[in-house]
Amino acid sequence: MPSLRSRRLRLLAAILLVIAAGVGVRYLPLGLPREVVKYTGSVLWGAMVYGLIALARPAAPVARLAAIALIVAVLVELFRLVHTPGLDAFRLTLAGQLLLGRVFSPWNVVAYAAGIGLAAALDRSTRRLHGRRNVADALAMPGAAEIDRRPADFS
Repeated sequence: MPSLRSRRLRLLAAILLVIAAGVGVRYLPLGLPREVVKYTGSVLWGAMVYGLIALARPAAPVARLAAIALIVAVLVELFRLVHTPGLDAFRLTLAGQLLLGRVFSPWNVVAYAAGIGLAAALDRSTRRLHGRRNVADALAMPGAAEIDRRPADFS
């Protein structure tokens, strides 16, 4: 498996890409239908949450990262049910809208789960790709010199 440092760098790059895509979908005049804009942004927000959790715990199993990300996303969505003057004022700012959102919706949880699932699947597949050893690595294993490499005689 690659080093945790290189994994963290890849995760950070992916998070920044997801954030850029989310902001672009939400705020660039792309002419997309309102529902597509809203739920694409929510799917990307869920993927970002997964990425942030993975960035904090890069060696953790994918299933655990996804479960924690889903818990965080659900808690953030439930937090939208809490209203105070200061909190509501923050939610009217761009940062408040992007981080906390404004209105509770169970459909957001579905979109977050989809984004977390997609991010987890991508993470799992990239871990497999980066986890494979090449022939040189396999031959460099301790004890590789003692392996009998003669062709088998099946006669």
